[in-house]
Amino acid sequence: MPLLRSTFIALSRNRLLRRFGEQSRIGSRMSSRFVAGMEISDALRVAEAVNKQGMAVTLDALGESVTTDAEAQCAADVYHQLLDAIAERKMNANVSVKLTQMGLEQSPELARSIAENLARHASDAGSFLRIDMEGSALTQITLDIVRGIHAQPGLSGSIGVVIQAYLFRSQGDIEQLLSEGIRVRLCKGAYKEPAEVAFPRKDDVDSNYIRLSCMLLESPFYHGFATHDEAMIAAVKSYASQHRIEPSRFEFQMLFGVRRDLQHRLVREGYNVRVYIPFGREWYPYFMRRLAERPANVFFIAKNLLRK
Repeated sequence: MPLLRSTFIALSRNRLLRRFGEQSRIGSRMSSRFVAGMEISDALRVAEAVNKQGMAVTLDALGESVTTDAEAQCAADVYHQLLDAIAERKMNANVSVKLTQMGLEQSPELARSIAENLARHASDAGSFLRIDMEGSALTQITLDIVRGIHAQPGLSGSIGVVIQAYLFRSQGDIEQLLSEGIRVRLCKGAYKEPAEVAFPRKDDVDSNYIRLSCMLLESPFYHGFATHDEAMIAAVKSYASQHRIEPSRFEFQMLFGVRRDLQHRLVREGYNVRVYIPFGREWYPYFMRRLAERPANVFFIAKNLLRK
């Protein structure tokens, strides 16, 4: 499985395959399991349907590593449209943004400015801005930007960040974030990282995920636990129950198209669930990372492609 995971991560960076996939009919069929559609209207339609099933959503316009300021501003405009729609339709929704999509690799100042404007818009819309975490080379600058925006007047409850349990540094990062009252989405991590910065063994990642989960549950802030791993979910539920932490104080987060049965079961059990709904034409890297995380998805997709 580690070899298969590495293969899909490598494929996620293949420009030729990406061009073919994003422009072909078969590529669109393959991606539809995990991607809500190509347009804003597709994402909103799916999000409203998920809301009706008793679950919150977070919307993500796919795209990363823009190369010009104009591309960054264009990506930001999509999120401003989403925040307007969330307010107009009174949706139970927020948005997730990658800073490389906001121009981080060209200009950290531009990325911070765009993210701050989005956080202010989210605050005005009664929503929330989550900054996604990317590869470990960008962890520190991402945290610096989030902490800086969070410290601005009126924005302390409008922005949060993602922490990846497979990084050695994550416990220290969470301690810092909690001291400043910043909300966290905890995930295991989906990028290929060198052994000097990340736990190479799944058992160690799982142990760290549980350790960090307990820290977050003990804090007074509302956090999200992003996982489809039933062992991790059971650990969060058990700790919360043992320490009399009400289910209303946290949420489980899952990806669109993955473990729908588990999503609905958790809702029936009285837990808050948020579904991460990506959309857009630049879906290929995201799709490949989903296959890397759970290679069993390959067989599921192949089976469905063969159906008439």
